[in-house]
Amino acid sequence: MLATDLELPSYDHLDGVTGARFHELLDELAQKSWLVRGAMGFAVLDREVGNALLRDRRFAFPALELLELQGVTSGPIWDRTVDGLMVQSGEPHARLRAMLTPAFTPRATERLRPRLRELVVQLWEPVSATGECEFVSTLAEPLPSQAIAELLDVPGDAPLLARWSLLLQEVFKFRLDEVGAQVEAAYGEAREYVFAKLAERRRSPGEDLISVLGATDLTDDECVTLICSVISGGTDTTQAQLAHGMRLFAERPDQWDLLAREPSLAPQAVEEVLRYEPITPFTARIATEDVEVRDVTFTKGTVVFVCAATANRDPLTFEDPQVFDISKARDAAPLTFGFGAHYCIGANLARAELAEAFSYLAPRVRDLRLAAEPVFGSVTGIYGIETLPIAWS
Repeated sequence: MLATDLELPSYDHLDGVTGARFHELLDELAQKSWLVRGAMGFAVLDREVGNALLRDRRFAFPALELLELQGVTSGPIWDRTVDGLMVQSGEPHARLRAMLTPAFTPRATERLRPRLRELVVQLWEPVSATGECEFVSTLAEPLPSQAIAELLDVPGDAPLLARWSLLLQEVFKFRLDEVGAQVEAAYGEAREYVFAKLAERRRSPGEDLISVLGATDLTDDECVTLICSVISGGTDTTQAQLAHGMRLFAERPDQWDLLAREPSLAPQAVEEVLRYEPITPFTARIATEDVEVRDVTFTKGTVVFVCAATANRDPLTFEDPQVFDISKARDAAPLTFGFGAHYCIGANLARAELAEAFSYLAPRVRDLRLAAEPVFGSVTGIYGIETLPIAWS
C-alpha cells in the first residue's frame, strides 16, 4: 500500500515540545505505529526500519528538498547547498568524504586529546571557584569551535567559526524566512575567509586540514566547500550534545557522583548521553525511486525522517531504555550520528570532546545541580539548549 494512502497518527503536535515531555509523546506514538505522518513528510519510529532505511542507497539526504519546502530555490544558500557534501551520493560523495576521513580517524583524534583537555581546563578555570555559571556560554559553545580551530590551525578565530556554524545550520531549522539574509551573509563570509586561508597555506603549508586538502587534486571550490562543511557540522552539534549531557547529569546527581568516583567510565557515559538525548532527533532522507518497506511503498520523492530519539530507546534493543545509566555497557550503538554513507564523519572528535569535558569536570564539580530551568531550543534540526544555568558546591 502507498504510504500516502495510509491512515497514520500525526506527529505535528510535537512541534514546540521539548524535554521529558517530548520523549513521552514520542513513546506514545511509537506504541501506536512504526510510521507516523507530519507536514514535511513521514517519520519512522522503529529502530530496525530506521537502520535499514539509513543504510539503503535508494534513499538520499534531501538537502535541496528541505530548502524547497522553505521556499528557497535559488540564490547563495541554494548554490552552496548544491555543491555541499551532504547533497552528493555514490562515487562523488565517497571521493570527497575520503579526503576528510584521515583528519577524523580514531588515531588522529587521540593525537588531539591532550589539547582538548587543555582547552577544557582553560575554559573552566575562570569559573571553577564561583559555584555557579551558565554552562553553554562557559564551555559547551566555545569548546567545539576551539577544537575545529585546532584542526584548521586558526586558534584565534574560534568565535568566528562558532558564529558561522550556528548560522549555517539554520538551513535545517525551517525558519529561513526569518534569518535567510543572515545565513546568506554567513555563507559569503565563511567562504571568503576559507579561500584566503587556502591561498595562504598553499604558499606556506603546515599539517592542518586546510594545508592537507590544499595539497590534493581537489579544486579550490571543492576544498572551500569541504572546509565550510567541517565548520558547519563540527561546532553547533557538539555544543548541543555537551549541554544536554550536562543537563542530564545535573538532573541525576547519582550518575554524576558515579562518574566523579570512576572517571574511567567517561567513554561509556558519553555513549549513554548520545543514546538518551540525541541532538538530531530526526534525520531526513528522500526516496530516489519507489521503495517498499514492510509492505508500505514510499514513492520517489517522498521525504522520510528516521527518528533517533525512539530508535535509541528501543525496548527490543536496550535494557531499561528509559533509564539514564552510565554504568550499563550498551551493546548497540545509538543512531545519533546517523548510519550508512552519511554517518557523521566527526563522530570520533565529538566523542573525545565530550569525554574530556565530563571526565575533567566530574571529580571537580561536586553537588552539581540546575541553578534554574534550562531554555531548550527546537527539536527541528539540531536540538540544542540555549541556556543551562548550573550550580555546584
